[in-house]
Amino acid sequence: MITAIGDNCITPLGQTTSENVAGVLSGASALRQCKWGCAAAFASEINPIEGLNRFETLCVRSIDDAVASSSIGIDTNSPNVRFVLSSTKGDIEHLGTTEFRTLIESAQLITRHFGNPNVPLVVSNACTSGVCALIYAMRLLTSGEWGDSNAPKYVVVTGADLMSEFVVSGFGSFKALSDEPCRPFDAARKGLNLGEAAATLILTDAEISGWHLLSGSIHNDANHISGPSRSGEGSFRCLNDVLNGYDISKLALVCCHGTATNYNDEMESIALHRAALDALPVNSLKPYFGHTLGAAGVLETVVSIHALEQGLIPATVGYVNQGTTFAMNVSGQTRTANQMAFVKLISGFGGTNAAVLFEKS
Repeated sequence: MITAIGDNCITPLGQTTSENVAGVLSGASALRQCKWGCAAAFASEINPIEGLNRFETLCVRSIDDAVASSSIGIDTNSPNVRFVLSSTKGDIEHLGTTEFRTLIESAQLITRHFGNPNVPLVVSNACTSGVCALIYAMRLLTSGEWGDSNAPKYVVVTGADLMSEFVVSGFGSFKALSDEPCRPFDAARKGLNLGEAAATLILTDAEISGWHLLSGSIHNDANHISGPSRSGEGSFRCLNDVLNGYDISKLALVCCHGTATNYNDEMESIALHRAALDALPVNSLKPYFGHTLGAAGVLETVVSIHALEQGLIPATVGYVNQGTTFAMNVSGQTRTANQMAFVKLISGFGGTNAAVLFEKS
């Protein structure tokens, strides 16, 4: 069984998981008006810090805190530890300069910083990258084909992305950006907000209690270069896969992608309806952090784990009126939950979709 043993979130809301979860549960938001090049939009940004380039430094700081917070001591020098980096753009702010490093170069530098002898893996699969990285980590841990076969193994999964003129202008070209705080699933939504984050989740195959990653699924519906399937096919198949044989009465919620764009929100409502999950509580964390791209899947998984630890389902801030064809059990208010299981659902450009199922036992 694959278990989460340590984590961290670095966002404009805080430098640790506890700071970020406290911010979310208090209704705080990192979104503010900003301007990149010719594009104005609401977004959340992390202030520059010294050290490595900004992208790599955020990853290192996130990993440091996750290792320090882990319930089992981890020696990052060990061959029984692997590193997986999730990002859509990496060090994009230095693109075209001599300072620019590719994603694999950054991953290698980060891994060397921790003295690890293994080759790192980079997952860059649009906005599903973070969840795909968690699924890859699960597959690594269940394969048993590396390190000392007689000792527990660990995979450090870090998702990170930064804002840049390149990223903002790209989303602006789709006319997907909102000039006010995003309102996922609401009838008055105007589009998405972007955000910066680094988040880390450490998984192990050690036999311990805690939050377990039970299943994961990835599907590409190949619908369009940027538009999701109008029938929610990929997301529906992911939900079917991860919940196959699972008692859904154990679920507290589905943490949706919830970008506040018309097509994404509509697609998710259709997928949930087809999976007979209309009554299950759902939410989106985008109103707190913005869309953090390759960090989103890891960040939103970590926040969901810790919110449910407190018996709470974070509100979808800004939600008032149904804005999708099928009704969803979404609320603009924080709710209580007795169940200790959830699905993280996500989708991305190119028709990619992914989901993971976590349960505490």
